[in-house]
Amino acid sequence: MVLTRQRLLAVLLVALATLAAAVLAEVLRTVVFAVTVAYVLYPLRQRLVGRGLSRRIACAVATAVAFVGATLLVAPLLYALYRRRSELIAILEGIPDVVPISVGGFETVVEIAPFVAAAEAWLREVALAVAAAAPVLVLELVVFTFLVYGILYRPNAVGTAVFGVVPAEYHDIPARLHERTRRTLYSIYVLQAATAAGTFVLALAVFRLLGYGSPVLLAVIAGVLQFVPVVGPSVLIVALGVGDLLVGETGRAVAVLVVGLVVVAFVPDAVIRTQLADWTGKISPGLYFVGFVGGILTLGAVGVIVGPLVVSLLLETVDMLSETGASADATAERRDSTD
Repeated sequence: MVLTRQRLLAVLLVALATLAAAVLAEVLRTVVFAVTVAYVLYPLRQRLVGRGLSRRIACAVATAVAFVGATLLVAPLLYALYRRRSELIAILEGIPDVVPISVGGFETVVEIAPFVAAAEAWLREVALAVAAAAPVLVLELVVFTFLVYGILYRPNAVGTAVFGVVPAEYHDIPARLHERTRRTLYSIYVLQAATAAGTFVLALAVFRLLGYGSPVLLAVIAGVLQFVPVVGPSVLIVALGVGDLLVGETGRAVAVLVVGLVVVAFVPDAVIRTQLADWTGKISPGLYFVGFVGGILTLGAVGVIVGPLVVSLLLETVDMLSETGASADATAERRDSTD
């Protein structure tokens, strides 16, 4: 009777979760971000409770960390796109309309003006969209804050429900998936954020040294690009080098390609990621890139988190299946040798 009741409640939970996802579709990405951030901040909440703080105060402190982190992650990019758009447009306007190309006896002219005009129009559209979406973003930030606090205040509700439904002999499966989720989310949030912060500092120094007109703006873009796996800020460095070549700044183009690719694109990965390697989610860069791109194309912004997480959980499930198969083969071999 108890098992039947648990299964009925499990089916009811899945049905209501599906209904909630449909009803709350407009804030679903906020809910997902809140759940994953609370997942990462739970150890901090436990540490604060262990130091003698009450549960409410510990949850409030951890939630404040989430609020500040989300603000620092989003605000600089939005500020750069809206308030500093004129500087970006000025950089684009410095590119000549046509670029002559001469190879041996072959000469031609490449028109750059249409691409520059398209880029300028895109920047203006993005800036206006950011301004129009500001009230919605503020409301989503409020919802995000309340959700994080609520999840941290009662963190064991979901775990209790899961272990109550799953038979005791299979409790290792959700436990391993939980550990894999924790490691993957730490890799996405903590490691990526630390690498992005280091990239911002190094990029700011490099762009100031090379005399770029908007070093803070370019450093913000480099830090944000650090969240894009594989390519990262190297895209910005190459774009700056090409832009300098087009306007005749050959010396700075060579300098930004050499120094930028090493200091901005390589050093943060080589130093910061190496120091924080223990927090990685055991997922290769290639598969991480597939999850990242697939998640963005399918789910939008929330896919940055959900895509790599789904790939990571799939790999963990494959590992458990292979271990189960190996264990079954070993048992069969022992039985055969006994017979």
